[in-house]
Amino acid sequence: MQGGATGLAFRGRTASIGFAHGPFVRVNAGASGERVAGSLVEEALALRSAIDVASGQIAELAAIAGGEAAQILEFQVALLDDEDFIEAIFASIGEGSPADVAWRSALDEQIADYNSAEDEYLKARSSDLADLRDRVVTILRGGESQVLKIPSGAVVCADDLPPSRFLEIDWSGGGGLALLRGSPTSHVAMLARARGIPMVVQIGTITEVAAEVGPMALLDGEGATLELDPSAEQLRLFEKRRETHRKSRASARAILQRPTASWRGERIKLFINIQRVEDLEHADAQYADGIGLMRTEFLLAERGGLPGEETQFQAYDAVLRWADRRPVTIRTFDAGGDKPVPGFTQDGEANPFLGVRGLRLCLARPEIFAIQLRALARAAVRGNLKVMFPMVTSADELEAGRKLFANVVQRLQADGIAAMLPELGIMVEVPAAALAVTSFRAAFFSIGSNDLAQYVLACDRSNGALAPLMDPLHPAVLELIARTAEHGRRAGISVSLCGDMASDPRCLPALLNCGLRELSVNSSALAQIKQTIDRLSSGGGLG
Repeated sequence: MQGGATGLAFRGRTASIGFAHGPFVRVNAGASGERVAGSLVEEALALRSAIDVASGQIAELAAIAGGEAAQILEFQVALLDDEDFIEAIFASIGEGSPADVAWRSALDEQIADYNSAEDEYLKARSSDLADLRDRVVTILRGGESQVLKIPSGAVVCADDLPPSRFLEIDWSGGGGLALLRGSPTSHVAMLARARGIPMVVQIGTITEVAAEVGPMALLDGEGATLELDPSAEQLRLFEKRRETHRKSRASARAILQRPTASWRGERIKLFINIQRVEDLEHADAQYADGIGLMRTEFLLAERGGLPGEETQFQAYDAVLRWADRRPVTIRTFDAGGDKPVPGFTQDGEANPFLGVRGLRLCLARPEIFAIQLRALARAAVRGNLKVMFPMVTSADELEAGRKLFANVVQRLQADGIAAMLPELGIMVEVPAAALAVTSFRAAFFSIGSNDLAQYVLACDRSNGALAPLMDPLHPAVLELIARTAEHGRRAGISVSLCGDMASDPRCLPALLNCGLRELSVNSSALAQIKQTIDRLSSGGGLG
């Protein structure tokens, strides 16, 4: 922390680049207010109602968020649907505990268990439980319709912020997020980057600002600084930095309209990642060479159970129609790990990140997987579709998936339904797949750098305490990326990278030097990445 003549300055770590100038709003964790307890019956009814309201709120946020964020929220919904857990709380109410006390006590016990676990995945889940605890208690205390009331364009500050709270905030008027703790690799950081919201994490302690809505604040996501009650000189320098950033963004958007990006005379194909169909509405999406990754987990977050064949087909068909002749790579369900899905994933795994997830899960639940494969096979005749399997460890898994897919296509065609087997590839995110890449009979490879780095470095990417170690540019990570790219070059097989590294200008020189010529990025990063490649090609560096 640094103190100025009229203000305070704090430095943290960048989670999302951008600038925000607005009122400083401190969001306090926990539920406030008091309530008067009623009879045992009234308390039981109050808790049941609060649980139903909370479940509806979370489901609505999940529908808005889509993609991976929706899967995180499903963890909370799954707990609310756990009758064994809920009944124990009602038993406590039956013994005389007020609804809010019984609920808080049960959740605090769960949170303590998760915090004491050796497994980092379980520790990370404790914040989701705390969020759920406070949501239900707030509803019990009369806050059914209360959401975070944040002034437009505000700089929001919190110790940490779970995805559900981030999604409750209206970011349409701009603003920024400053977290005392947090991690640049967290899911909230991914949400902030996808929405273009500047975010700085690991700021430390801010004790000087007690009011919920305090002085004006300047948040510089590029320089990772937060300035409170700035002086005229601080404001002038901030606006200068913001204007430089704005001009750089405008220049990048002009570069978008050029037909191709190139480096050392070779074309660099730039694709986009999408979480859901609505992501194609981003203004820059039209300039992409295609879709390098369409996540399909948003379909699992719909209320009413697992998605049917027609629901899935309509989503895939809409994306293929948008792409016209450009390639579209759709990833099959990547459920499990930190994305539990009631009725699909397995409960009670000691370490879900290393458990039955991705293709492993789909092969274990062929009755669910076949429905997705039917929808994909039907969509394949409508455009340039490529399908990839996530979390693949061995060549046998790829062949098992291929066999199931081929059988689905054969049955559809036998029934007179137009269908075909698209090109099949795999996500290279398990170190074993990268090390044995020559053993896979894949039409293409897509490197998932987020999970690859997580597994290579033995660092949970959602754990802020490990952020300094979670270095995607670690030599071991780059060696596996280069190994995969080299195999693709020798075998004439396309290799792309669709993780966060592709959207990070700092990583571009290393990725290009590893031999990658296809990158898939968030639509919001497309312009900046193309501009960075242009600068590198002209010898200008990152600037």
